[in-house]
Amino acid sequence: MTQFFGALLESDIPTFDIYNILSLLCGLALFLFGMDIMGDSLKKSAGSSLKNILAKMTSNPITGFLLGLGVTAIIQSSSATTVMVVGFVNSGTMTLLQAAGVIIGANVGTAVTAWITALNGIGRMDSGTADLLQVLKPDSWMPVLAVIGICLVMFAKRGKKKDVGMILLGFAVLMTGMSMMSDSVAPLADERLGFSNILVMFENPILGVLAGLILTAVVQSSSASVGILQSLTVTGAITYGAAIPIVMGQNIGTCVTAVLSSIGANKNGKRAAMLHLLFNVIGVIIVLPLYYLVTWLVELGSAFILNDVIIDMWGIALVHTLFKVILVAILFPAYKLLVKLACLFVKDKEGEDETTKLLDERLLATPSFAVESASRATASMASLSVKALRDSLSLFENYDPKLADEIRDIEGKVDVYEDTIGTYLVKLSACDLDERDSAEVTKLLHIIGDLERISDHAVNIVESADEMRDKKLSFSDEATAELAVMRAAIDEILVLTEGALLENSVEKAVEIEPLEQVVDDLRDRIKLNHIKRLQKSACTIEHGFILSDLLTNFERVSDHCSNIGGCVVEISSGGALDLHHYLEALKEGNSAFEEKYAFYKDKYSIAESKVVG
Repeated sequence: MTQFFGALLESDIPTFDIYNILSLLCGLALFLFGMDIMGDSLKKSAGSSLKNILAKMTSNPITGFLLGLGVTAIIQSSSATTVMVVGFVNSGTMTLLQAAGVIIGANVGTAVTAWITALNGIGRMDSGTADLLQVLKPDSWMPVLAVIGICLVMFAKRGKKKDVGMILLGFAVLMTGMSMMSDSVAPLADERLGFSNILVMFENPILGVLAGLILTAVVQSSSASVGILQSLTVTGAITYGAAIPIVMGQNIGTCVTAVLSSIGANKNGKRAAMLHLLFNVIGVIIVLPLYYLVTWLVELGSAFILNDVIIDMWGIALVHTLFKVILVAILFPAYKLLVKLACLFVKDKEGEDETTKLLDERLLATPSFAVESASRATASMASLSVKALRDSLSLFENYDPKLADEIRDIEGKVDVYEDTIGTYLVKLSACDLDERDSAEVTKLLHIIGDLERISDHAVNIVESADEMRDKKLSFSDEATAELAVMRAAIDEILVLTEGALLENSVEKAVEIEPLEQVVDDLRDRIKLNHIKRLQKSACTIEHGFILSDLLTNFERVSDHCSNIGGCVVEISSGGALDLHHYLEALKEGNSAFEEKYAFYKDKYSIAESKVVG
């Protein structure tokens, strides 16, 4: 160190001063900023594709491995992929065994970045090959990408073209930062500065691994720390012996992001982060001694000593990739053992709440996945609301106190769903969403309120059933038969609504409104018949109050189903969400609507009361 700083005072030696350090930091900032822009734009552009990949994911570990590799190659960050996986496992979307394959694949996928940034090393080659490959050097074509990118960002409307422009700009900024880092440390190549003496200490495997780990933990990106290491190779002072331990440490350091993201997650989310850490730590423990053993054996029979060979940018990319491939070859067959070890480190706690979190805010970093997760949570909420309403209808045939209490419990759960999903969707709406995801968020925000109200009406119906039991009341045979017709109509409208929402079926959604009109007609007919029975003393006012409450709840349930169906149709058609206009357009001169209305009116018909005085 004394030699290094003392040499800086000699005037005939290239200077490495505060300006070089500032340039290095500026280059690092641009590198990280460019990677962030490019990664976010890639995730947004490929949002629908990523959702389709996730939907097709199976428990097959090879499929999970390919998924992790592909997604990481797309978004250029194994840390981001692993954080998403922690979110998936935490929300119950993915099992821990599925996560194992994805995490291992993500470790390999991140190697792509190192090969891209290594392009900066083309112009620094000492052979004639550099002239032939000069056209591949980023400085030769990066300005073109930057111009195309800024044009797309400035003049393209919101959509895929704008996303592509941001990807190109992000890549240009990333490569500019890489070039600045390389240029800022170039003076250190002079042997008189003694920089090589500093790097010798990293040939100690332990210090090298620690250096790579700390650097990656600080910048929160293995791609960035590998880029820094690649930029330092221009000094000609880094050997394979110094680089290999550092690269291995970088692979451990990249786990820090996932570990931090797992804070606050449930036990399975923590286990996913632990699995990522174990994979890399165990890999270093196995591969590092193995490397030095092989090197020692080679040196015994040869004068060639790999540890003393100077490494370049391409060498760093090669070491980075080979290490990951060797890890996969050794540990992938034992992925189930890794899962068991993760469970061993993160044990079950007695009395721990096993309820899976509905949604995970980690997924907000990838809006397309967050929207998909919100849709699944809304589907679960819909199933609960429909179950509560159906169960409440059954109480009039066979009252069960336990079932009544269960309906009330479900209503409480639905309230939690509404609060959780609503809060999540508000946060999600503030993210940069494409048009399809934005429309889906709008639809879900409208639907969850209707679903919550349906569960409320289920409890209201339970209270009516309780009142009849407590007062030992029963409807007349005629009123019972009429209510049976109404319950059948309500049951069918619930089936249509659930199908329209879960399957995103426009065909089922358009059938809801004709049936809703029939429910309104049934309500009016039953009320009229009750008045006639009341006039003939075939029924009492007390019966009338309960009947009126029931009919009001049935009619309002059908209204909420109508709202949900309208949302599905409007959003699926790509139009603005205007339910009033949708209902007017549906009923006015629509032969299909009239046909369905006539069908349901005939199916659920109630005759005029025949009570005689």
